[in-house]
Amino acid sequence: MKWSLKIAKIAGIEVYLHWTFIVLLVGVLVGGLRSVNLEGGNLNGFWFIILLFLFVLLHEFGHALMGKRFGVKTNHITLLPIGGVAAMEHIPEKPWQEMLIALAGPAVNFVLALGFLLFLGISGHVPAFSDWWSPVSNDNMVYSLFTTNVMLFSFNLIPAFPMDGGRVLRALLAMKYGRYKATNLAVRIGQLLAIGFVLYGLIPSTGNIWMVFIGVFIYLGAGAEGNYESTRSALVKYKVRDAIMHHFSPLQSSDTIGTAVKMLLDGQEKEFIVVENDAVVGTLNRNEMIEGLGHFGKEAVLSEVMNKVVLRLEPEMQLDEVYDQMTDENVEIAPIFENNQLIGVLNRDNIMELLIIDNSQPHLGLRF
Repeated sequence: MKWSLKIAKIAGIEVYLHWTFIVLLVGVLVGGLRSVNLEGGNLNGFWFIILLFLFVLLHEFGHALMGKRFGVKTNHITLLPIGGVAAMEHIPEKPWQEMLIALAGPAVNFVLALGFLLFLGISGHVPAFSDWWSPVSNDNMVYSLFTTNVMLFSFNLIPAFPMDGGRVLRALLAMKYGRYKATNLAVRIGQLLAIGFVLYGLIPSTGNIWMVFIGVFIYLGAGAEGNYESTRSALVKYKVRDAIMHHFSPLQSSDTIGTAVKMLLDGQEKEFIVVENDAVVGTLNRNEMIEGLGHFGKEAVLSEVMNKVVLRLEPEMQLDEVYDQMTDENVEIAPIFENNQLIGVLNRDNIMELLIIDNSQPHLGLRF
């Protein structure tokens, strides 16, 4: 995964650490070391961040393990400073299954918070709630871990995408209205909440810049979920053969980046499949070419810069499921085989063109 470092593989699920979190961790560590040298401080902040993201990891594994129970595979988990992302192959069609998967993450934080609270009660070290935002120290570390899990639990249950609460709301609505209409309703509710957060954050007397940030984050996330579901719903009636491209230009893995750039400039194709001994071994898009030019120069061979994730498609596969998979795997183009023979390719641009043509026919009544 680009811009992420693979740190582990747990229960068959690859765990990645986004580079932004690595920068944050290094910054907190340097700040802690400086405080030790200059002010006799400690490194509690560093260990607190480590534990925080451990909680986020456990939260995401809550989703993943519940999804596994319903036959939904999690491809990978990525940890970022704003939380975690569990990339699942697909969303269950049964609303109650989606609801349980969405609730599984916050449930992990609820159990952790309850555990820390019990520990504080047994030890007799429950501080006053007025100390909620006290700096992390040896005296209140456990309490800080308790409040952190309470916040993760509460924040994720906000009934708006992309939080778990938005998926719970969508699942509840889908039981009555169906998935497509439920998504639209959940998106609108989430965006109304987001506007409320922004307006509250802008009030001079009680405002908070973080409320504005959260509101913008929710608004954009809800819109992205709505657009994605609209596209996916429109693709349900199509199969891969409906969007197949029979005319394409394969590249050899031994070709240079310069050769690929020349083909890019000479034609209309922006993505290519890469072959070696008549077998598809990778794909290449424009961004990967530019990145390769910057790092290796135009004489480097494509095997050094190509995307080695290859999705083998067949003409009768459902296009909505393929669209999900291409999005999850960040794949722009995929080869199509029939009886083990390469007959064409599919890229995301062609999928979008199919929808544009479909949407231009008034009798279909599709909305995007």
